[in-house]
Amino acid sequence: MPPEGVDEATVAAVGKLTEALEMVDQARGLLYSFHRLTGAADLALGEASDALRDAGHVELADRLDSELVGRNVIEGRWTFQIVEDYDDTYWEPFRAAERDVREQLVAGRRHLAEAAMKEDRPTHGARHHEARPSGGA
Repeated sequence: MPPEGVDEATVAAVGKLTEALEMVDQARGLLYSFHRLTGAADLALGEASDALRDAGHVELADRLDSELVGRNVIEGRWTFQIVEDYDDTYWEPFRAAERDVREQLVAGRRHLAEAAMKEDRPTHGARHHEARPSGGA
């Protein structure tokens, strides 16, 4: 239930902003997956180069080492730098703006639209449809 005096249009607008933040969070997760996979690929590439060298293919191993191992993925950057720039330039300001809007308009409450759905959709009194977790949490 929204704080007193907050209309449905405000709840919907704040909900849309939170939805956008959730998409940014999901994109950030994919960016971290990109970072991890690219790093793992670089380590595997180094192992492949070592294996080629051990198998007597020194020239090919040297080529991989000099052209690909440790290479920037975009101009001047490894993936960790892309992640850091994304976090600092976009994700953190987005989170702060969403939090500020919630604090100003709905007393900082989160997921008001979902909370309303939770009140409307369950079978009241049925197991696993309780409003709150059991055990006082």
